[in-house]
Amino acid sequence: MSYRNKTYVAFASEDISKYRLMEAWRENANIDFDFYDAHDLFISRDTSKPETIKRNLRERMKNAKQVVLLGSSDGKKKGGDGVSFLAHEVKVMIEFNLPVVVANLDGDRNIDRNFIPAPLLNADYYTLSVSFQPKIIKFALDNYAPGYATSDNSGPHYYKSEIYEQLGL
Repeated sequence: MSYRNKTYVAFASEDISKYRLMEAWRENANIDFDFYDAHDLFISRDTSKPETIKRNLRERMKNAKQVVLLGSSDGKKKGGDGVSFLAHEVKVMIEFNLPVVVANLDGDRNIDRNFIPAPLLNADYYTLSVSFQPKIIKFALDNYAPGYATSDNSGPHYYKSEIYEQLGL
C-alpha cells in the first residue's frame, strides 16, 4: 500500500507548487491519498553546500521504496542536464532501481516523452506514466510499485483508459 512505503517525490523547483498540492491531498480528509514522504528525512538548509544537499538527497532516497516524478518540461530538462539536484535524484533512482511513477502535470494519461528525463529514457527504465490526480497516482503506487522488482518490463508504460474509468476518472 502506498501509504505504508516511503515515497520520494522528485520534481523541478519550478514545480514545487504541485508538490505542495500533493501534501494538501494527503492532509485532506475527503481525498483518499496518503504517503510517507521521504522528504521529511535528512533536511537540508538553503545555505547548505551542493555536496551536502546531494548527500542528503541520497540518504532520503535510501529510505524510499518508490518515486513519484512530477512530469513537466522543466523536469525533463533539469532531470537530464547532469548538474541539477533533479539530475542527481534521477541518477540515484536508477542506481537504487526504484519504481518511478511519472505524474504528468499537464493531465496527460499517456506516455509523454517530453516530460521524462533522458537518463530514464536512455536506460529503457521501466516507468509508469499517469495523470496528475490523486486516485491514479495512489493506484499506481499500490499496483505498479509492488510488482516492479519482479517485472520483466522495460521502458515507459501507461494505464489504458479502462483503469481510469474503473477509478471514476
